[in-house]
Amino acid sequence: MSWLLNLYETYESNLDEVGKIANKYNGQEYTLLPISHTTQTAHIEVTITEDGEFHTASLIDKNEGSTLIPCTEDSSSRAGSKIAPYPLHDKLSYVAGDFVAYGGKIKKEEPFSYYIAQLKEWVESKYAIPQVKSIYTYLSKRTLIKDLVNEGILHVGADGNLIDSWDKKAEAFLGEKPPIFSTVTGGQESAFVRFTVHSSKNILPKVWKDLEMYKSFINFYKEQLGNDDFCYVTGELLAGTDKHANKIRNAGDKAKLISANDTSGFTFRGRFNKANEVASISYEVSQKAHNALKWLINKQAKIIDGRVFLVWGNDALDVPSFADDSFSVFSMDETSSAKKEIKSYTHEEFANQLAKAIEGYKNDLSTGANINILVLDSATTGRLAVLYYRNLDKEMYFNRLKNWHATCAWEHRYRKNDDQEFVQFYGAPATKDIAFAAYGPKANEKVVKGLMERMLPCVIDEKKIPLDIVRSAIRRASNPVSMERWEWEKTLSITCALINKKEGYTVSLDKENNDRDYLFGRLLAIADVLERNALDSSDQRATNARRYMNSFSQHPERTWRTIQGALQSYQARLGEKVWYYNKLIDDVGTKIKPEEFNNKPLSGKYLLGFYSQRHDLYQKKDKDNGEGNKE
Repeated sequence: MSWLLNLYETYESNLDEVGKIANKYNGQEYTLLPISHTTQTAHIEVTITEDGEFHTASLIDKNEGSTLIPCTEDSSSRAGSKIAPYPLHDKLSYVAGDFVAYGGKIKKEEPFSYYIAQLKEWVESKYAIPQVKSIYTYLSKRTLIKDLVNEGILHVGADGNLIDSWDKKAEAFLGEKPPIFSTVTGGQESAFVRFTVHSSKNILPKVWKDLEMYKSFINFYKEQLGNDDFCYVTGELLAGTDKHANKIRNAGDKAKLISANDTSGFTFRGRFNKANEVASISYEVSQKAHNALKWLINKQAKIIDGRVFLVWGNDALDVPSFADDSFSVFSMDETSSAKKEIKSYTHEEFANQLAKAIEGYKNDLSTGANINILVLDSATTGRLAVLYYRNLDKEMYFNRLKNWHATCAWEHRYRKNDDQEFVQFYGAPATKDIAFAAYGPKANEKVVKGLMERMLPCVIDEKKIPLDIVRSAIRRASNPVSMERWEWEKTLSITCALINKKEGYTVSLDKENNDRDYLFGRLLAIADVLERNALDSSDQRATNARRYMNSFSQHPERTWRTIQGALQSYQARLGEKVWYYNKLIDDVGTKIKPEEFNNKPLSGKYLLGFYSQRHDLYQKKDKDNGEGNKE
């Protein structure tokens, strides 16, 4: 129950955000929902006058259809033929009193009678506000479809009934296809209608954005709830519920975190007589916890193939996620001097920058604040499971995060800044990028989300990175001809970071390192740079060093002889400049012990030597402006 309690406390800490509309990166709106409210996609907007008369109606653009509506326990979980009206905005079959008169199909009873009776209770309560009364007055006249037809929103056929679907018969009668058939999936009868009120005297807020409207229904519905029960989350006696929210990950998500089938579902029979004997959760706590979760997912979660990876603080929501790379960690810190471009190649400099950024996040949290990590996924369309949950002390979380970014660090060039320019940064890669490095950019999302979950203990509990992930990344990084140049460079730097998690090397070339694999990697880098410098700048073919890289990693001594033989023509092209490279090859080669100059397969450390030697050569070339590489 701790995850529910922390979500409930998060809601209570952010009451000032309730009902405020925010935009996601893709432009979709979201908000921290008030209790007893949910969201639906509306298709038609009907405006009523204060006197309860029809004013105007319009079709809603798809990007503006998300509507915050009041809901009851029954309506929020209705399915199939069950009649359970939403209190105010609903489908045409519920809100239109003339639905049957226009050929609308109903199974047994008329949904409108249930809808209008429920709305009447709200209107006659002490909590009703004028806008609710205006809408009730209009809908009681049973002329909604008539008005929408006259307005040109809905369309009837030759028999005077609503046209079920757009077909040849409808086309012959109407000619051009009306917009309603492109807006609504399933025909006109499926249209969802939202209402608002127009005043000639005052500017009224839209009904679904009106805080007073939220309060009106919340106060009214509280009196409709059942008897108090013991709440296992708060330990208080509060009105209970056995119907909990869905639509957790998105508006179309039917999976629930908490559910109890009826006695025929065999969910608890044989152990308990009633569902609430398992655990009882109050209506208010369930609503607030689920609404906080929906809000946090929209605001900052990472979702891969339906799996949710969420990190948040109880009193400071925006904290770095275990799945973020170092570039994101620094970018979130507005005070960081390394925000724009992190170019530190010394471990000490980077560690100092990272420590400052982490301290900045700590200072935003109260002394007793905790960090929550939650992973959710569903195996079926109806059930959502908590795969992982941890509530960590902020000191422990940030220390573990700092250790991860400081130890699994390397130089990268695949991230873009706010101006969409590639930037060079130093640090740890994101777990999603690790998945792409190990399995390729077209890896199945199921594989990606599985790897991200496996990497979580490596960050949070400082466990070792699984060997199969590292080996897979090494194999891909050793085969540059199988991928585009940019993809290989990204794979190479990420793989170096994974290897370096254990080895503790730096990007700067270590000329004193006499490890056999590291030295072989240096030889390969010298051959690569030598050939690249000998080629014309317009010639982007792969060098022999890269073409034979995979073979070199398995049979270094034999493959090196092949590469060295292929270098002769390129050495001739360089003229005097070649002496620097020749001397470097000799210096590195003599450091390898004769008994170690063999065909034993290389470990991932050869990639570190390759990267650092190549980086060092290009750094020298930049300083010498392409001239010398001479010492």
